[in-house]
Amino acid sequence: MPVRRLNHAVLYIRDVARSVEFYTDTLGFEISVEIPGRAAFLSSPGSDNDHDLGLFALGADAPGPEQGHVGLYHLAWEVATLGELGDTAGRLSERGALVGSSDHGVSKSLYAKDPDGNEFEVMWRVPREDWPTGQDTRPRPLDLRADIDRWGADRATGAGLGSTT
Repeated sequence: MPVRRLNHAVLYIRDVARSVEFYTDTLGFEISVEIPGRAAFLSSPGSDNDHDLGLFALGADAPGPEQGHVGLYHLAWEVATLGELGDTAGRLSERGALVGSSDHGVSKSLYAKDPDGNEFEVMWRVPREDWPTGQDTRPRPLDLRADIDRWGADRATGAGLGSTT
């Protein structure tokens, strides 16, 4: 039985209200269910899933993730358009959450950390016909303005997103 896709992610966090505010404000998640002080289940707008992100509080003194230790490095969420990626970059920057960006050739990516230090990626998938072939595949600096000039702010890619690929 092959895996089809990631259905949802669940994170341990310190404070439910703080994390819910962060994920709803920066990534546009909507609250499906909240158990105040204990847990929350969030969904992306238009998602068919019961929830896309679960948050379980461990308390204010819980240790956070440690870079370089065994465990999850990051989650990646896909946006439909480069315009959405640009808007997300602005919201993450305003909060001081944006920690990096990369052009992977096949995707354009932002990297950020939530209030508990959980790292995540927000990415836009390059149209398949424009994927590099036989080239150096190392990440390059992201030039979102040049990418928008090339593909436009409203070019949708990705399965189920009005894909043109």
